[in-house]
Amino acid sequence: MDAFFVSVELRSRPDLRGKPVIVGFPAERSVVLSASYEARATGVKSAMPMAIAMRMCPAAIIIEPRHKLYYQVSGQIMNIFSSITDLVEPLSVDEAFLDVKGAIRRLGSPLDIGHMIRARVQSELGITASVGIAGTKFVAKIASTRCKPDGILQIDAEDTLSYLHSLPVNALWGVGGRTGEVLARLGIRTVADVAATPVASLKKVLGAAGEHVHRLSLGIDPRPVTPTRLEKSIGAEETFSTDTTDPALLNRELLRLSHRTATRLRSSDMLARTIALKLRYADFSTVTRSRTLHTPVDSAQLIYEVAVGLLESLGPRAQSVRLVGVRAEQLEPAARTSMQLSLDGRDDNWRAAEQALDRVAERFGSKTLLPAALLERARQAEDQ
Repeated sequence: MDAFFVSVELRSRPDLRGKPVIVGFPAERSVVLSASYEARATGVKSAMPMAIAMRMCPAAIIIEPRHKLYYQVSGQIMNIFSSITDLVEPLSVDEAFLDVKGAIRRLGSPLDIGHMIRARVQSELGITASVGIAGTKFVAKIASTRCKPDGILQIDAEDTLSYLHSLPVNALWGVGGRTGEVLARLGIRTVADVAATPVASLKKVLGAAGEHVHRLSLGIDPRPVTPTRLEKSIGAEETFSTDTTDPALLNRELLRLSHRTATRLRSSDMLARTIALKLRYADFSTVTRSRTLHTPVDSAQLIYEVAVGLLESLGPRAQSVRLVGVRAEQLEPAARTSMQLSLDGRDDNWRAAEQALDRVAERFGSKTLLPAALLERARQAEDQ
């Protein structure tokens, strides 16, 4: 999808179309989650610190994220893909590989299918998608990136090498800024330069990745589209606007993050056997702790209780906390797990209550009902 979070928000804010829009929290320590192409034209990028983005684009309109809405739309996107082919491999909430060989007789050429997907996403969801078509996953990914926004690009097999060799070296997977600098010192600046360099020379400077990069420069990517790909973990984290040692504030943030994580678990029909806590201190040192449970969970209250226990196990803090995070790990499908009743029934009461909250939020919005402990933060947000 094109600028996915922003595109979803603009459905209810059409007055902002054509303007620089950033999805993220306006706090200095937050990061850009998504930026419109108008904002990107000023240099704003995803994952950029919000403080830098606001300096680069002072006219940008900041919209706070609505993660549950994005995951709902993501599910609709994946449903469209699944109606085309069973071979769908999600890469993220808004991107996937589709193997359409089996759909050609029914739906037409790959180009026809690409146009169909873009038309359905636009008409059914009100957002735009860019489609890359090629004989391998790697080249299809490059094509989809190069035709953004709202485009479609097919790279035929006979044109693959000539197209790849016209691109800068950072178009290759695994070649980031640091690797690009290493290669540039050897005079390697394009994909064609990589292809012309002996594998032994690349391995000398890049290690085992040298052979991988060389194969990609020749368009070699034998990996099939793998449709069964479960998320390995689900979680959420928050960077405080000011470093804190306040236990009440830390606990309240853990509760909020536990609800975000549990909501995503339930919407994905997943349960977690392991809960992990992440703390980053003022000096940027990071510690993590985790606990594996006898019975998998998807309840915010149960996740919160484990997270608080992990926090308390760390003992008194010698310095203030910059970031806190909660993560659910060792995921398994809820449908395959036999939910066991707890001895006093409280676990199941919490789960039933939170499922009711899900239904209310789906109908009336995510801020309709909140745990009482989170009301103070919600009021502060409204006052701002």
